Amino acid sequence: MTQASATPKATRRQHDREIVAFAVPAFGALVAEPLFVMVDSAIVGHLGTAQLAGLGIASALLTTAVSIFVFLAYATTAAVARRVGAGDLQAAIRQGMDGIWLALLLGAAVIAVVLPAAPSIVELFGASDTAAPYATTYLRISALGIPAMLVVLASTGVLRGLQDTKTPLYVAIAGFVANAVLNAGLVYGADLGIAGSAWGTVIAQCGMAAAYLVVVVRGARRHGASLRPDALGIRASAQAGAPLLVRTLSLRAILMIATAVAARLGDADIAAHQIILSLWSLLAFALDAIAIAGQAIIGRYLGADDTDGARQACRRMVEWGIAVGVALGVLVVLSRPLFLPLFTGDSTVKDTALPALVIVALSQPICGVVFVLDGVLMGAGDGPYLAKAMILTLVVFAPVALLIPTLGGGLTALWAAMTLMMTVRMLTLWLRSRSGRWLVTGATR
Repeated sequence: MTQASATPKATRRQHDREIVAFAVPAFGALVAEPLFVMVDSAIVGHLGTAQLAGLGIASALLTTAVSIFVFLAYATTAAVARRVGAGDLQAAIRQGMDGIWLALLLGAAVIAVVLPAAPSIVELFGASDTAAPYATTYLRISALGIPAMLVVLASTGVLRGLQDTKTPLYVAIAGFVANAVLNAGLVYGADLGIAGSAWGTVIAQCGMAAAYLVVVVRGARRHGASLRPDALGIRASAQAGAPLLVRTLSLRAILMIATAVAARLGDADIAAHQIILSLWSLLAFALDAIAIAGQAIIGRYLGADDTDGARQACRRMVEWGIAVGVALGVLVVLSRPLFLPLFTGDSTVKDTALPALVIVALSQPICGVVFVLDGVLMGAGDGPYLAKAMILTLVVFAPVALLIPTLGGGLTALWAAMTLMMTVRMLTLWLRSRSGRWLVTGATR
């Protein structure tokens, strides 16, 4: 049965099966990533407060670096999926190899910057005299694993583009287990302290990168794709990723402004903000899993010159985003009495967080639409529009948020501004999706 001849009900079922097949393992892989930091924190925390503080600073820097380069996964997924849709697996894997070579080059550049500058970077982030040496040690050692981390991002994009989200899940689980075992063994068994934690994470990351490369290289040999670096291909990958880098930096600026505003509101507000932001980020994993499905599925449809299929898949994924958003919102409201005591016993912090959590709950359907359409447009290779839309969102959000300490409203007003930010994103993405200008078909955009 073809897409055109299928009944609407059958088409929805087909899309539902495909969305679930992509999103569920993608969600598992996404959740595994922050678990690395949690394991490190749990193990290093028993060494002392200074060591844990040093880890917190270094891991925040590393997480920021990785989030900046997440375009390696997003742009590669879209480009590879297009070629898969066009039926050219050799070109798809060749495109993926260009992304991996770009990841290695960027990783080498980051190492060249971080190793000599680590003490200055740690000092810039306000580390105490007792925590700074531990932060510097962890950052310098962990920097050696950044190329592997970026290869993992690019390779994940390759496999997602090849319509495979199960392998990234398996690699993420194996990496998590290896990281936990290595950290415990090197920190306590080898008595290496915080350096052992850093080395354990680096080894686990290198193992994950090696596992991905084995899979990609096998695919390249099977389909006769070259493994050698190609300057034009690497340049094309960088050009495709540049708009997504702008998008990511704009989003990071929004989150930094929100945290800075919360800090100006007072200790209780910044504490409550951090709790809510942690929850918001966790909820984002569920919605981002659908977005990842959108990247892979939409890219494949457009590569196959099937605009009707792309439209129908987009519509169905938006329905999924809204439904999951509603479910998450209800879950947040119902779990508030149980969730907050896990993070704080301070009644002032709880009272500050409660009304803001209601706003977060109400905004989840909006977030669902935003994440899905973001993924759809990434899958379509519509990076330049995404960059412009996010810059516009930043321009709208920044003055509103920065006025909150003066105008009042506290943390509740700040999260209302965050909801405004997501609403602006939704409108810009919805207008683009309605225009149809993203429906550019072919093996390349």
